[in-house]
Amino acid sequence: MNKTIFEKNTNIEDEKVIVRRLEQLFELAVFAVAYYYFWKYMYRGHYFSTNMYFGRGKFVLVGIYASIMAMILHLDEGDRFGYRKLFDIVLLQWFAICATNVMSYMQLALIANVVMDIRPMIYLTLTEFPISLVLCTIYTYYYHSMHVPMHMLMIYGNERSVSLKLKFDSDDKNTGKYHVDKLISVDVGLKKLKEMINDYDSVIISDIPAETRNDILKYCYANGIRTYLTPKISDIITSGSEDISLFDTPLSLVKGLGMTVGQRFVKRFFDIVLSLIALVLLSPLMIGICIAIKMEDHGPIFYKQRRVTRNGEEFDILKFRSMIVDAEAKGIIPAQDHDPRITKVGNFIRACRADELPQLINILKGEMSIVGPRPERVEHVDKYKKLVPEFVYREKVKGGLTGYAQIYGKYNTTALDKLKYDLMYIEEYSFFLDFKIILMTVRILFEKESTEGFDKVITEEDIQYEIDKSKGKN
Repeated sequence: MNKTIFEKNTNIEDEKVIVRRLEQLFELAVFAVAYYYFWKYMYRGHYFSTNMYFGRGKFVLVGIYASIMAMILHLDEGDRFGYRKLFDIVLLQWFAICATNVMSYMQLALIANVVMDIRPMIYLTLTEFPISLVLCTIYTYYYHSMHVPMHMLMIYGNERSVSLKLKFDSDDKNTGKYHVDKLISVDVGLKKLKEMINDYDSVIISDIPAETRNDILKYCYANGIRTYLTPKISDIITSGSEDISLFDTPLSLVKGLGMTVGQRFVKRFFDIVLSLIALVLLSPLMIGICIAIKMEDHGPIFYKQRRVTRNGEEFDILKFRSMIVDAEAKGIIPAQDHDPRITKVGNFIRACRADELPQLINILKGEMSIVGPRPERVEHVDKYKKLVPEFVYREKVKGGLTGYAQIYGKYNTTALDKLKYDLMYIEEYSFFLDFKIILMTVRILFEKESTEGFDKVITEEDIQYEIDKSKGKN
């Protein structure tokens, strides 16, 4: 083990942990002080005795408030500054603030045994929102300026995995944050790779044989070198395994059944409730879109596509028509940026995802769920299964209106990456995860890159050029 590298990286990680904890404690302290101020000047004199619990009740209330806030921030990952996008962190923190304030209002109402004025809690929430935005911005900037490994070595096996570097290079938001300095094929040998690893801040291991990957990972682990892995499908499947012990031997149990009966029942119940609420609230918008589509070219309002959901069952997915009538008369041609087939109304509703709203009817009928793998077209599923036979695994659950791939991927994300995202969702499923995905779906409404057309897909020529460059052929 290289003690110099290990000690250096250990010191960096220790510093990051200390700074992160101080950031979290400071933020909680600010929220707790804000809560105490509003409680003292807007609630205590009206509903509580100033000598409650000998004047020490305020410490209990503030402590409970800070504890609830810390718990929710931890559960929804609203305290992972730098690891998630700033918009995501702010959104998750605002959810934590709302949830904490609702719970605290109920707590105070129970203590006072009266329905209290809710306005102070609303004012507190509106005060904490900008505080959260400012602190998250500062913390995220600090993380990216001080701690993100900028100089990375990427070790690849399958040449198509080089597309990951091209994604890094093409992402303007990551410029100056992550930078792959060197591409190297695993074929150069383990000895050469170990020598090179020591010269970089971190290592990316992308789609290399399992035995070699394990050797590299063990070397990086022994030396405390930050390592990024592109997971194999088997890695994702085992991530949801259950740890058990038989005959004094630790085992991982993979059931491979998808969701339990109880989970499916709860999920279906909330699908019905939330889709009904959404249909009622969004009905004015949907009626307006119907009128606009009909007025533009007098064509049909809805567009149907044959899609695949749980257990390979087929159904007709509903969308507001965003293209000209008979747009696919000459065959299926995926939409591209500035596609001339898209109507004026279509451009608007596609930009804000309003064309997907009729799928609330599919959800109500039980053909889809609010959260789940995005149901693919029948012809696409047949093609993807030939390329990636494991693509069938995502059919263990119903297709969804939104999901992991929609949050973290793009419209043109590859079939393999879509499958990995969907398997992550299936293996890590929880009701809270569904709620978090619904919350984070708001973010993609404001991101253009999530709607990039298939003309933005990285080509074989791009990959080959990058490989030749890494080998000094250019």
